[in-house]
Amino acid sequence: MADGISFAPALTLRQVLAAAGQELRAAGIDDAMLDAGLLLAHVVGGNRLTLIRDGDRRLCHAKVRIFAKLIAARAARQPVSRLLGRREFWSLDLKIGPAVLDPRPDSETIVAAALEQLTQQDGAYRIADLGTGSGCLLLALLQERPRTWGLGLDLSAAAARQARDNATTLGLSGRTEFLVGDWGRPLAGGFDLIVVNPPYIASAKIAELAPEVRCHDPALALDGGADGLAAYRALLPDLLRLLQPNGKAVLECGFDQAYSLGQIIEANGLRVESRHRDLGGVERCLVISAI
Repeated sequence: MADGISFAPALTLRQVLAAAGQELRAAGIDDAMLDAGLLLAHVVGGNRLTLIRDGDRRLCHAKVRIFAKLIAARAARQPVSRLLGRREFWSLDLKIGPAVLDPRPDSETIVAAALEQLTQQDGAYRIADLGTGSGCLLLALLQERPRTWGLGLDLSAAAARQARDNATTLGLSGRTEFLVGDWGRPLAGGFDLIVVNPPYIASAKIAELAPEVRCHDPALALDGGADGLAAYRALLPDLLRLLQPNGKAVLECGFDQAYSLGQIIEANGLRVESRHRDLGGVERCLVISAI
């Protein structure tokens, strides 16, 4: 076909999937069959189990064309999550758009570390998510703590709208508020917990990122300045004011930033209580509190 896939409507789902996987492998896509399966399941309105159960079913011409376009876009390095317009994070199905960072599995480390601070399952905590993006961190925490209220703040009005939409879809809008603002400056304080996944890629390193990230995640959510630490310097001075006396903050950081970030934290009158590694063994987030 003109879209670059050598299959026809007469082929079965199983045959179409095999052809698409071959196309993606030829384009150098990791997990080619996984990506092809996710996209084909989306087109047929099912899941990957559907492809196994109904593998001998034939794909109609209209769906072949839709699928071919999706595979061509994936071969051009558009992420599957961007093509589907959604991403699963902490078992939540979140909508994502061009204004927000595609949530990464590594960031689930923040959720796990944050829940360790929110020790009471039915506690009526107040939490803030600075640079909320899709709202993934905030909404995951609210899902786990049903009496907790949360505020999400983002410099991008479009991102704040996306997070608000996700909260509504998940039935969490009654326990959330989303504002537009620059880190913690517009907030009055009184939070038991603050979570932050700021931009932390050094400006010069952005060009080295995979095209799925470099070309599709918003620069506002990636660019951390000359050394990748500019956002921390901007937000940390407000944390003491924003946190309750026994409050905690959980900050995500890059793979080689934990030591430097710890120094900035201490310079702002705070201390590192614990460090948490992601599934790859990288120190992914720091839990901090007042000294």
